[in-house]
Amino acid sequence: MDPISDLGFFSLLVRQGSLSAAARELGLSTPAVSKRLQRLERRLGVRLLHRTTRRIALTDEGEVYLRDGTRILGEVEELEHTVGRSRDEPRGLLRINATLGFGRHHIAPAVSDFVKRFPSVQAQLHLTDRPANLLDESFDVYIRIGDLPDARLIARKIASNRRLLCASPIYLKHHPAPKSPRDLAHHPCIVIRENDHPYGTWHLHSGHRKETVKVRGPLSANDGESALLWALEGHGIIMRSEWEVGAYLRSGRLVAVLEDWHTPSADIFALYPERQHLSAKTTAFVEFLAERFAHRRRERDGGLSW
Repeated sequence: MDPISDLGFFSLLVRQGSLSAAARELGLSTPAVSKRLQRLERRLGVRLLHRTTRRIALTDEGEVYLRDGTRILGEVEELEHTVGRSRDEPRGLLRINATLGFGRHHIAPAVSDFVKRFPSVQAQLHLTDRPANLLDESFDVYIRIGDLPDARLIARKIASNRRLLCASPIYLKHHPAPKSPRDLAHHPCIVIRENDHPYGTWHLHSGHRKETVKVRGPLSANDGESALLWALEGHGIIMRSEWEVGAYLRSGRLVAVLEDWHTPSADIFALYPERQHLSAKTTAFVEFLAERFAHRRRERDGGLSW
């Protein structure tokens, strides 16, 4: 039983004016069309048509069924058009998940500009100190930094980013800058307790050389901004993303150390569950972020940075 299909069938039958004409239109035999009409009338418990082999005429019940059915079919068509249009025109609720620091400083301003460009979109930004479950269907887009945690998600790189080792001039005035990763073990380092990453373990590489250093210090936090404040005040060496420390490096309030050594990947990605028909709002937002950060990159290459 498919009421919508039955409405469409009955509407076509009345338009064609006879069972045989409807049969030709549907590519069926006339007896097959007659049987379908009988099944419909049995289901409804009323007679819809007076019919002969040459013509049909609506009963009172048939007129009601046709009139209201035509209205319903029109509403269904409009509904499908509206839903289908959402694949082409960004609209509706967009749910975004990002980490606290990057979300506050970069995603929240981007969302503000995005909804100005696409006023039919309503955005819901959820910031967390720990990454949300990436297969949680309550979000349309996840913003993540570093290694991708789940191959079942589609990932789009939206910005290049590095983790840097740095310290304030105040600190370096009283402590010689490290010359190798092993020297870090003799420096007070500001450690951040993040997610499930090994606490106080820093991985560095330079060409084919790789070093893993266990660092320590009197200060640690689960909040990057707090740790950055301590580094600015001269408490030790910190490893943080370029988006956080770039402005301080330009101003001289922080100085990069061990610049020939590289840290694990910290590129920024937009992730979303694999779906056959990705909504226009999600596609547009990811494209918007990629364009926004590409513009930042061009500015950085011209002397600016995060």
